[in-house]
Amino acid sequence: MSTPNISAGSVIPGEQHPVEYRRVYVWELPVRVYHWINAVALVVLCVTGFLIGAPVSAFYAPEAYQQYWFGWVRFLHFAAAFVYVFNFAARIYWGFVGNQYSSWRAFFPFKRSQQQEIVDVIKADVLETKMHGPISTGHNSLAGLIYFFTFLAFVFQTITGFALYSSMSNSWLPRMFTWIVPLMGGEFSVRFWHHLFLWFFVTFIIIHIYLAFYHDYIEGRGTVSSIIGGWKFDREKKTK
Repeated sequence: MSTPNISAGSVIPGEQHPVEYRRVYVWELPVRVYHWINAVALVVLCVTGFLIGAPVSAFYAPEAYQQYWFGWVRFLHFAAAFVYVFNFAARIYWGFVGNQYSSWRAFFPFKRSQQQEIVDVIKADVLETKMHGPISTGHNSLAGLIYFFTFLAFVFQTITGFALYSSMSNSWLPRMFTWIVPLMGGEFSVRFWHHLFLWFFVTFIIIHIYLAFYHDYIEGRGTVSSIIGGWKFDREKKTK
């Protein structure tokens, strides 16, 4: 898809002259679709997973046949898990065929410049000991690295989840992970780690939303709207 350079003048706080921006197509449609399917699936998994781990009395009637609330909770959890896994597999594929911003290379700080960017972002966003330097158009190197470790957490949660499901399912996918239960010391241990990682994802969702709006406000380049329309704004490079 072509990327037209559409400039618009705006004034950045602290600067006395307009700054020209160009419109950049960053997040392709498959990436945006993956993001929102993943967001919905992850929220459903967290809510239903919490209820499965700590069911509340509202889900019980005097007689089991009078309602099936908890059965629906389990069904939604299992259904969301399958959606989540196949959606994740599609994202891995797109990491090899998509543009530079969705490429798997964006998640690994191989270059010296990427490693330096991690240090700069920590100083600017976390420690607040320096002003922002150049701002990445896609994910910055620290965000990319964090997303990589989050992907590993996705894999762990998928494996332990299907391992728990394997004892009550004849489907080929859960049955692939029956060996995980004895490897981790039994179902209690698997359930403990699976539930513990639930809180990792709850924390991740909260921080992810906060940082998205934070960078949208600080940078003013369409961080939030870009995951809907795909476009961000980048500073025009001055030519002499």
